[in-house]
Amino acid sequence: MTEIKNEPASPAAGHAPPGPGWAEKGYHPRLANDDLAPLEKQTWSSYNIFAFWMSDVHSVGGYVTMGTLFAIGLNAWQVFVALIVGIMIVQFFCNLVAKPSQVAGVPYPVTSRASFGVLGANIPAIVRGLIAVAWYGVQTFLAAASLNIVFLKLWPGLADFADVDTHGFLGLSYLGYVSYAILWVLQAALFWRGMEMIRRFIDFAGPAVYAVMFLMCGYMLMKVDFDIDLNLSSHQLSGWSLVWGFTAAIASVVAYFSGPMLNFGDFSRYASSFKEVKKGNLLGLPINFIVFSLLTVLTAAATVPLYGELITDPIETVERLDNTFAIVLGGFTFVVATIGINIVANFISPAFDFSHVSPQKISWRMGGMIAAVGSVLVTPWNWYANDDAILWTLGILGALIGPLFGILIADYYAIRRQTIDVDALFTMSEDGEYWYAKGYNPAAVKAVIVAGIASVGSVIVPEVLDVVTWLPSYSWFVGCGVGYVAYIVLARAQNVAGSGDRPLALTGDPAA
Repeated sequence: MTEIKNEPASPAAGHAPPGPGWAEKGYHPRLANDDLAPLEKQTWSSYNIFAFWMSDVHSVGGYVTMGTLFAIGLNAWQVFVALIVGIMIVQFFCNLVAKPSQVAGVPYPVTSRASFGVLGANIPAIVRGLIAVAWYGVQTFLAAASLNIVFLKLWPGLADFADVDTHGFLGLSYLGYVSYAILWVLQAALFWRGMEMIRRFIDFAGPAVYAVMFLMCGYMLMKVDFDIDLNLSSHQLSGWSLVWGFTAAIASVVAYFSGPMLNFGDFSRYASSFKEVKKGNLLGLPINFIVFSLLTVLTAAATVPLYGELITDPIETVERLDNTFAIVLGGFTFVVATIGINIVANFISPAFDFSHVSPQKISWRMGGMIAAVGSVLVTPWNWYANDDAILWTLGILGALIGPLFGILIADYYAIRRQTIDVDALFTMSEDGEYWYAKGYNPAAVKAVIVAGIASVGSVIVPEVLDVVTWLPSYSWFVGCGVGYVAYIVLARAQNVAGSGDRPLALTGDPAA
C-alpha cells in the first residue's frame, strides 16, 4: 500500500511551520496544529466544568425555552419535572461524549476522526460550525436587546434611534447596530485572549448571574407579596395529551442542549480526569438546573399578578421593572449571561471546527473570527422571529446533530469498546486505523445520510403536510437513534475495527 509520508509542508507552500510537540511525534500537518493536538497538561477541575454549565444554562434562550413549555398545557410542577428528567438525559449523554475527548485530550472534531475518518471528520465539523455561526448571531442579537434597554433607561433621548422604521438599516435600528457592535467586539476580545481567560470569565460569570437572578426573583416576589399562582397555563392537558405534552417538553430540553452536548468534548479535554468531568456535570446540570428552573418558574409566575399577563421573555420582564437600578442591573446581567453562553457554545466550538478543516491555514483564533464575521453576515435580526426561516435553517441543520451524536457514541462504545489510538488520529497513512477509504469511513458517511434523511424528514414532513405535528419535537432522538443503529450495522458489515462479531448494543460502562 502507498503511504503518505508525515512530512511537514514548507512555508513556501502556504503552510505555517509546525510547532513543537506534535511535529516531533510525526503528526501530519494537514491534521494538526498547536490547538488541535493532544494537550500536554489537563488542569480543569469539577468547578470549571460546573461553571461552564452555569454559563451555558443561565441565558435568555434558556429562560425563554423553559417559559414556552407552559404553552404546551403543562402546569408549573409538570414543567419542573419535565425539565429535571430532560436535564438528567442531557447529563447522561454528556458523560458519554466527554470521555473520548478527555482520555485523548483532543477536541470534538479530532475525536470524530475515529468514526468518520481523518478527513471525513470535516463533515461533522462543518455542520456543527455552521449551526454555531447562526446561533452566535442570535445570542449576540438577544444580548444587544438587553443593552438597548440599559441605554434607553439611562438616555431616553436615544428612543428615536431605536426605531427601525425611522432610523434603521437592513432590518436593525441604529441603536441596535451600536449595541450589537459593542457586544461583538467584547466577545471577540475575550475570545482572542485565549482559553485561560475564557475559563476565568465563565468561572466568574455563572455565579454572578445567579446572584442577580436571585435578587430579581426576590424583588418581584416582594412586589406581589409572594402571592403567586403556579398554574401558568391557559389550558390544561389530560390523558394521552398530557403524556405527549410531557414527553415533548422533555425532548425540547434535550434539543436545546444538543449543540453544546455534541461539542462538549471541546471542554472535557481540559479536565484533569473523567471523574472531575462527571462531578462537574452532576453539579452543573441536574443540581444547577433545578435551582435555575425554580428561579425561572417563580419569576415568570410573579409577572402574572404584577403585569396582568404571563411574560416568559426575561428581557421584557426587566424592561417593565419600575426601578432604574433594577433595570440597569438586570440588563447588564443578561448581557453577561449571553456573552457567557455565546463564548462556550458558539465561539469556542466553531473555532475548533473551522480550524480542523485546514489546520495549518486556520488557527483556533482565526476559526473563531470566521464564526464571528459569519454571525454578522447572516443578519440574525431579520430571521430570528420568522418561524419559516428558523425551520429551514436552524431546524434542518439542528436535525443533523442527532445523527452525528449517535455515530460518535456508537463508534466509541459499541464498536471500539472505549479504546482510541491518539497517534492514529493524526496519521495520513493508508495503514492508519482511521484512514479507511481515502480518509473517509464509508460506514459513517452512509449512516449520517440515512439518519439525516430520517431526522430532517421528521422536521420537514410535518410542516409541509401538516401531519404528525408532534414529530419535530423528537427529531434529535430520531436522528440519534437511527444514526446509532445504522452505523453499527454498516460498521459490522464493513468490519470496522474487527466489529463483525460484536453485538448490536452499547457496550462498556460510560461511567467507568
